[in-house]
Amino acid sequence: MKPIATFHSPLTSKFGIPRQSGIVEGLEGEIVFQQEYRNPDYVRGLEGFDYIWLLWGFSANSHVAHSATVRPPLLGGNQAMGVFATRSPYRPNPIGLSSVRIVRIDLDDTRGPVIHVSGADLMDGTPIFDIKPYVEYADSHVGVRSGFVDQREWKCLDVVFVEGVGECLDDDDREVVTRLLSLDPRPHFHDDPQRVYGMPFRNFDIRFRVEGRKLLVVEIAKLS
Repeated sequence: MKPIATFHSPLTSKFGIPRQSGIVEGLEGEIVFQQEYRNPDYVRGLEGFDYIWLLWGFSANSHVAHSATVRPPLLGGNQAMGVFATRSPYRPNPIGLSSVRIVRIDLDDTRGPVIHVSGADLMDGTPIFDIKPYVEYADSHVGVRSGFVDQREWKCLDVVFVEGVGECLDDDDREVVTRLLSLDPRPHFHDDPQRVYGMPFRNFDIRFRVEGRKLLVVEIAKLS
C-alpha cells in the first residue's frame, strides 16, 4: 500500500495524542492529498457526509511488535490483554482506524482538495492509506458490549494553569490543550510529582507536572 494523503495536526509528537478519536472534539487537523489524488473528483459527494473513517499508519513506531499481549493504559498498565482485544498502536501490522468529523472540504486550496476534520487521534505527518464515509445505519451499534472498557472509567485530571501561563494561547487552543492534558498523556508507570513534562502543540512546548489528580501547567515556551 502507498499513502494517498498526509495528516496535518498541531500535535507534532506521539506524546499528548488522544488515545481514541472523538474524545477531544475541538482538536482540528487537515487531510492533504498526495499530488496524484489532488483531483476534486476523488471527493465528489463527500460533502454530504458528517463523518469519515481514516485508515492510517503508525509511522512514529520505532520497533516491530511481536508480543501477543499488551497492557492497556485504561487498566493502569497492570493487566495484559490480547493485542487483538485492544487498540494498542503496537500491532503485527501498524495500521490505525479512526472516525473523524468533517468540518469542511476546501476545494479552492492550492494544495488541492483539503479535508478539514475534528476529533482526530493522529499526529502531524501521519500517512493516510484510505478514506471511507461513515454510514450510520451500518457503522453505529447502540447498546453493545465493549469488553474491559465497560468496566473501567477513564479518570480525567484537573488542569490548572499557573498564574500568567497560557495567555499566549487563544481561547480555542487553550480549551483543546486543557482537554488533551486532562486525559493524562504521561506513561502509565510515571508518578513523580516533581517531574516536568513537555507536550509539543503547534509552535509551543506545554510544560506541566502532576500532583495527585491535579495537573499544573507551569510554563508555555515558544519552540524555535
